[in-house]
Amino acid sequence: MWTVIIILAVLGALVLLVIGIYNRLVALRQNVKQGVADIDAQLRLRHDLVPNLVETVKGYASHEQETLDSVISARNRAAQGEVKSSDEAQFKVALDKLLALGEAYPDLKANTNFQELQRELSDVEDKLAASRRALNAAVSRFNTSRESFPAILFAGALGFQQADFHRLDDSEQGVVDQVPGISFQ
Repeated sequence: MWTVIIILAVLGALVLLVIGIYNRLVALRQNVKQGVADIDAQLRLRHDLVPNLVETVKGYASHEQETLDSVISARNRAAQGEVKSSDEAQFKVALDKLLALGEAYPDLKANTNFQELQRELSDVEDKLAASRRALNAAVSRFNTSRESFPAILFAGALGFQQADFHRLDDSEQGVVDQVPGISFQ
């Protein structure tokens, strides 16, 4: 009789342990998903700012059509479908060229609309970098919890796979998370 009670108590404790591990991993996985969604939101915001920036520049630099076209083309590639690091890298380079036009056109550099859009873009870049750092922290917490004892005994069986850090390819390393180093003064 006591053996049955001890076995049931151990099984009950094991079930409670597994439930606790499962709930913790679910919460941490949701944090990772939220981090990815935050990055996507910041990328969409950046993509939405570009048409306004291009329209502002058009009035001052109409003969820079090649630069304007490359920005719009890169923006369209980066904004459609799944986020691809190569598209984002090309978009970032084209956007930096667009912002650099402010140096060549003093009237554009003085335009308050251009200055405000440039400030907003800088703010979005800062938020994007912060979102990437938050995602990496969430992934690290999830993976650490998943690989810690006793969770490692149950995580795979419960369907929890290792989370992947938001990878950057070589063209983005040290570029995507930095605010453009362009001075408009």
